[in-house]
Amino acid sequence: MTVKYLNSFKRDRLLPLAFPLLVFLFSCSKDSKPVSPPLTGTPVIMITTLLNNQGIIWGFDVLPNGNLLFTQKEGTMRLFDTTTQSNTMISGLPSNISATGQGGLLDVAISPDYTTSQSVYVTYSITGGFLSLARFTLNGTAATNWQVLHTTESASTWNGHYGSRITFGPDGKLYWSVGEGGGGSLGGASSPHQNGQRLNTIWGKIHRMNLDGTIPSDNPLLPGQAARSTIFSYGHRNPQGMAFEPSANRLFVNEHGPSGGCELNRVQAAENFGWPLYSNGINYNGTTISNGHNAAGIVAPLKSWTPAFAPSGLTFINHPSFRDWNGNLLMGSLVRRHLLMIKMTNGVPSDETILLENNGRIRNVKMGPAGKIYVSVEDGGRLLSLSAK
Repeated sequence: MTVKYLNSFKRDRLLPLAFPLLVFLFSCSKDSKPVSPPLTGTPVIMITTLLNNQGIIWGFDVLPNGNLLFTQKEGTMRLFDTTTQSNTMISGLPSNISATGQGGLLDVAISPDYTTSQSVYVTYSITGGFLSLARFTLNGTAATNWQVLHTTESASTWNGHYGSRITFGPDGKLYWSVGEGGGGSLGGASSPHQNGQRLNTIWGKIHRMNLDGTIPSDNPLLPGQAARSTIFSYGHRNPQGMAFEPSANRLFVNEHGPSGGCELNRVQAAENFGWPLYSNGINYNGTTISNGHNAAGIVAPLKSWTPAFAPSGLTFINHPSFRDWNGNLLMGSLVRRHLLMIKMTNGVPSDETILLENNGRIRNVKMGPAGKIYVSVEDGGRLLSLSAK
């Protein structure tokens, strides 16, 4: 384990002497209690390397005891004990996981009722290019009671654009991002790959479901549907980051554009985000997809990046030790190889700050308990933790 400091930021300024004196004076009042002022200023960040040489750590989550469960794209899963530093393989995974192309064993998420259910959710591609969402019971280092909740009805024949993040909402529901799949990625009205707009397929959607995979009774009824489905929003290309804003319970998703046009979106029920009909990017072959991203019934991105950003994991900083950064959004980048912080004000993104630069392809980032942010970096197969000193 190695530790270093992110020293490109200055230590916070000392509070004026008068402030603690006022707190003391008010604390002497019979009917008042001292109130600690909120921490302000720029935090000093300590970076700890927890793991090396673990391949591509695609997804991870923190167990209630502080240990880390993580997936390796090649099709394996491991449990890292943060106290003993042991790193143990999880047994009982299915044999049909396929790591071809962009597929493999992808995200993993601890159930919100884990303390009673021991349930864990995973998403993974299987032989032939299909994508599955499953849950299992974690017994020590064994995955038992494996249950497939959903599998795409068709394949991603080019083994790409699986999306595949899992998160849980304040409503207790499971949210699952799924990329467009299909036979390729070509935008435009004449594209043969229209999965994002088709409401009879799992591909190209954000899904919302009960913990057992069933359809919530308050899911949106979408145009042309006779019955509600797990579909929460549609018109997505390749959403690889998804997170709820803790203070306001707003859902944010990032996704890959083609040549440019990578997006940050706020997602609400029944919204259409336009792919493959609308994009701020262009096709890889240089052809135009659309004239901008604005059209009736189409939701434009909150933020868009050109050249391509290739966004990955997404999380909100949610701990007072991070001072002025608390409440901001963190997003990994694969192609630009950095960790980006986006200032958020009432759900609106503004200034960008690069926190980790030239560190490698950042695959995932997640806010954990006790004021720690975890980051997986493909280069060197590393898992890092960031904490405010």
